[in-house]
Amino acid sequence: MADKPSIVFAHGLWADGSCFSKLIPTLQAEGHTVWASQHGLDSLEGDVACVTRGINHVPGPVVLVGHSYGGTLITKAGTHDRVAALVYLCALAPDETETSQQQQDKFDKTPVFGHIEVADNRVYLKESGISHFCGDLPESEQKLVLATGAVPVADIFDQQVPGTAWRTKPSWYVIGNQDETVNPELQRAAVDRMGAHGRPVDSSHVPMLSQPEFVLDVIREAVKSI
Repeated sequence: MADKPSIVFAHGLWADGSCFSKLIPTLQAEGHTVWASQHGLDSLEGDVACVTRGINHVPGPVVLVGHSYGGTLITKAGTHDRVAALVYLCALAPDETETSQQQQDKFDKTPVFGHIEVADNRVYLKESGISHFCGDLPESEQKLVLATGAVPVADIFDQQVPGTAWRTKPSWYVIGNQDETVNPELQRAAVDRMGAHGRPVDSSHVPMLSQPEFVLDVIREAVKSI
């Protein structure tokens, strides 16, 4: 399958690789090697290293797809010489001189952050906040998201490693118009700053689960650019 670009996914907070489960089978059927990074959210450096191992594991040119904090990861790991395109899903995309938190601080805080708790130096999403994360999913799917989400170390947004791949790699960005986790204004500003191909959709923070066909089409656009 190395004649087609590989796809490497990077999940964000309160998620794991299964958040891409509605995309992976279709992309595999279309002939792509697909890998979903399963990182522990223990440190930015460690998570970027995990995504980089995924890039090294798959053949050919690579399209990196990052959701939420996963956008920070593909921004850093995407400087890899085999990464040909980047796809951001309601994602952070900090510049070289800013952290994920500094990028978020430029915009109003979203409702989800009123429903978190810190325990054992980890930031948990409360059940009361799941509707602000993925409220356009059926209740059963919302419960599954809550049960399978990886929990980040408390200072993960304040950590920094080098790399700003969107400055040199073509980028696409799915903007969640109804996102209550990453501010849609941040997303639109990121598109402008990056010079990315912005693709707005009426979705919550998880368009890959609520609008998978839309997201697949954006990934296909990125693939065709290679």
